[in-house]
Amino acid sequence: MSPRAYSSPLRQAEAERTRAAILDASAVLFSREGYVATTMKSIAEQAGVSVQSVHLAGPKSALLIAAFERAFAGDEGRHSLSERPALVEIMARPDVNHALTGWLDYVAQANARTAGLSRAMTVAAETDPVAQAAVADLDARRRSDIGIAAGWLISRGLLAADAKEEATDELNYVVGPETYAFFVERSGWRDTRYREWLQTTVLGLLGRWKPEGD
Repeated sequence: MSPRAYSSPLRQAEAERTRAAILDASAVLFSREGYVATTMKSIAEQAGVSVQSVHLAGPKSALLIAAFERAFAGDEGRHSLSERPALVEIMARPDVNHALTGWLDYVAQANARTAGLSRAMTVAAETDPVAQAAVADLDARRRSDIGIAAGWLISRGLLAADAKEEATDELNYVVGPETYAFFVERSGWRDTRYREWLQTTVLGLLGRWKPEGD
């Protein structure tokens, strides 16, 4: 008789807490120290776990990507941002201005959390083929999410259908963490000024892309 599989909810919960601690520690260190200077040992020390636990959680490049996903969206995984509960609630708001404001708030706050991680991913992709592939996949997923947002804008009458591809490309640049980093980290803007710029810029773009006759 084969041994019966045993699964402990307490053990599973502990494993989830350990992984969350590792990813949160990774986010802090990759943002503060950069990709090269961050080691598996330093992540373990920051998280309060063993080095073995960090290695079991995945290679360094995978921890970076997972830390970015968790910091940006609240959880990790390849599922679309549009499936995250916070975005579902925002996109379901009946008032279009309220919904658009909520989306821009979400983006601005997420960028503030992940600008340093985005910078670390750029460095990692330059030297690590695995990281390069993971970052390329993440970039593709981000463009797909922006495309979904563009489709939502079309459904709300804010964007002409034939402008979707151009709008997706431009919005992808405007709302990206790299743009946040340029203004806030490099140019010294306050987060409030960046948030105002983000709204003004997106509304300006929407004014240019507005369906004819509106």
